[in-house]
Amino acid sequence: MNDKLRVMVVDDSAFNRRTIGDLLANMDGVEVVGKAADGDEALRLAASLAPDLITLDLEMPRMDGFTFLRLLMARQPTPVIVVSGNSARENVFRALELGALDFIAKPTRTIAADLTAIQQELAQKVAMVRMLTPAGRDPRKRALKGGMFSTATDRHPALPGMPSNERELPLGKLLVIGASTGGPSALVEMFAQFKAHTSGAIVVAQHMPERFTKTFAERLHKLGGVKVSEAREFEPLTPGRAFLCPGGKCIEVVTYGNGFAVSVVDPAPGDRFIPSVDRLFRSAAEVAGERVVGVVLTGMGDDGARGVVAIKARGGQVLAEAPETAVIYGMPGAAMRTGEVDKSMPLGALATHVADLIV
Repeated sequence: MNDKLRVMVVDDSAFNRRTIGDLLANMDGVEVVGKAADGDEALRLAASLAPDLITLDLEMPRMDGFTFLRLLMARQPTPVIVVSGNSARENVFRALELGALDFIAKPTRTIAADLTAIQQELAQKVAMVRMLTPAGRDPRKRALKGGMFSTATDRHPALPGMPSNERELPLGKLLVIGASTGGPSALVEMFAQFKAHTSGAIVVAQHMPERFTKTFAERLHKLGGVKVSEAREFEPLTPGRAFLCPGGKCIEVVTYGNGFAVSVVDPAPGDRFIPSVDRLFRSAAEVAGERVVGVVLTGMGDDGARGVVAIKARGGQVLAEAPETAVIYGMPGAAMRTGEVDKSMPLGALATHVADLIV
């Protein structure tokens, strides 16, 4: 019996196909079963080989990665990891919209520049795929009707500077959210429920590489509810505002005058994940106490579990995504094992419940 993870590599560059294939083949428990140079060839191979995982380049001749994703998810939903250049950030989120599970940011046009980093990320993604819940193995269960972002209307133009009178409004709940793998689509579903005139403020720690968080924040902002931006140092937390931690940094909630602000800081030696959900949760609990609502969404590992304990110790409330919708139940499961989670709910119900809490 072959219990190896069967992987197919799709890239129009022969060098990249060979390099990615070799990196995967050298991992324990992985078998590279096929390689394709474009989407058309990849569809034929996927149908005959039925791989467990596909790595995908988006820019290819004949049939590009986007068309391939649409057809693949309609015919045989399969976990897909996009391997994309940093210059194609919009393309990455478009691919997530179409059902891709996650992405790896390659440093240059070819991946030769940093093989060690690519190898480490590939190994992490392979481990992640082995942990997928049914919701993660069938990407159609993760997508919103009409696509994650395609139905978003640009009700917010480019985010303006904060009017001074916004800072004078009383702040209600402080919502802190932690997410990793599968988080972008989960956050879109949640943010789509938030109303523009909520009394709450929101801070998000989503595990994501540098240079991608700004683009993702802009996409959340275009959903038309709360105003969303990538966090900068000492921005006040005010009603109807949401901040996303920049990639490669950590974010904390601190006191600021008579209220609160976000502080963007460098990772500390004790931070096991970057950004650290634990660090966000603990800092929010310390300064805001019972006003804090912590939410743990899909993700691998246990980031957030220690922060959950801190929130409950200060009188706050904790919610977690249920296993039936979490792409990976690692983070929500770890939070549940602390015994401090108030409610575990499927994503749709969780999004509605959280929106009601911060009205």
